[in-house]
Amino acid sequence: MDHNQLKVCVWCEEKTAHDDTSSVYWELPDGTRAIQIVHVPSMSCSHCGMEYQEEEVINEIEDQLMLIDIRAIQKMIEYNELMAIPRLLKKNYFRY
Repeated sequence: MDHNQLKVCVWCEEKTAHDDTSSVYWELPDGTRAIQIVHVPSMSCSHCGMEYQEEEVINEIEDQLMLIDIRAIQKMIEYNELMAIPRLLKKNYFRY
């Protein structure tokens, strides 16, 4: 692994986090169910073992789920597939 690409882990604050992908479970905005999103851009820390998504990725997922027709989403979806679904609105007007 290239140590120049290591970042500070938000959990243990060691410079041992690196880019990765993971699967996450996300509750839909209407609260009716949760879905699994696979291959989500994530960070993985070799020091503390935490896997997490950076704030930017979390906001992208939340905005996308607010702006698409979620009824068509199955129980599992790939991150890139989710992000490619056409939006009903241009942006999330509730995010300031």
